[in-house]
Amino acid sequence: MVTVRYGFLAGMPVLVISNSATYLESNFLVSRRTTLKTIDNIEKFLRNQQSWMPKRYSYPQIIAMTNHFTHKLGQGGFGSVYKGQLQTGGLIAVKMLENSKFSAEEFINEVSTIGRIHHVNVVQLLGFCSEGSKRALVYEYMPNGSLDRHVFPKESRGQSLCWEKLHEVALGTARGIEYLHNGCDVCILHFDIKPHNILLDHNFIPKVSDFGLAKFHPKENDFVSISATRGTIGYIAPELISRNFGTVSCKSDVYGFGMVLLEMAGGRRNSNMNATRSSKAYFPSWVYDQLNKGGDLELQNVTEIESMIARKLCMIGLWCIQVKAADRPSMTKVLEMLEGSIDDLQMPPRPFFSSSRHISGTGREIESDSSAE
Repeated sequence: MVTVRYGFLAGMPVLVISNSATYLESNFLVSRRTTLKTIDNIEKFLRNQQSWMPKRYSYPQIIAMTNHFTHKLGQGGFGSVYKGQLQTGGLIAVKMLENSKFSAEEFINEVSTIGRIHHVNVVQLLGFCSEGSKRALVYEYMPNGSLDRHVFPKESRGQSLCWEKLHEVALGTARGIEYLHNGCDVCILHFDIKPHNILLDHNFIPKVSDFGLAKFHPKENDFVSISATRGTIGYIAPELISRNFGTVSCKSDVYGFGMVLLEMAGGRRNSNMNATRSSKAYFPSWVYDQLNKGGDLELQNVTEIESMIARKLCMIGLWCIQVKAADRPSMTKVLEMLEGSIDDLQMPPRPFFSSSRHISGTGREIESDSSAE
């Protein structure tokens, strides 16, 4: 009698645990099936596109090339970047996609987009790794890092660039984006133009990089349909947040580029709540007021030519960040403006977002189904 009662009482928690284990096992199997389906979809895509794909590396090869991930170059939203070396001696940068936010679609985007592009101002994808859950992208190594190191040197102990070099970087970046929009079989929208995604080689030639959020778009279409807000706060075009400001198109990249031009000219983040003067908290607003009244940009130790370069970058930047997409120039026109004389530039209308109260934070990557958080 006692034995039976003891067995019954002891059996209760065993039964409960058994049921819990069944539930957990069921969840695990569902998750595993989803993961295997994702890996299978990637494999099918890579096999179908292998004729033009860059070289595929195994995960052990990635380990060997990076010397067991010894030299970390930086940390991004989707994982870490490591310095490596090919057997031929060439230096490489390996981006390990550690973060689950980097979906199969984004991985395929990056491989398929950069894999078919060869332009001096677009980063070259040398290879990739897709082995189970291990994914990596192998790029040409950029010894001078990203543009933000040189635009905001106080933040990262980078090297400030002279005004002539800044102008060259702006020109090269514009050529890269213009090529993405018009130089390929389809229009490629980047959706995340910012200083961190502009890399500089040993000669400070800029390369547009990071195509995780990019989207293909037939050239004959004037707009593109997307289901989620993409980009980084501070560089996102208004129409990506609300269609009331216009349709999503190539002009969305123009907006991000305009914000980059203004930061290059100001040598600071466009939004700075710690500015010594409240009027300077939002740099585009302050710049517009200065230019509109014929004032100077309060630059120190610059020549007349350097001052003209700064004013030129600002005026073009202000044209690019017009709130309505239809009021912004195309990247082809932006390139013409950069190559031309400042005397040919007209003062743009005041951008709608010309007050710091419209800005909340910078540098956060988002992909939201509804808003920019």
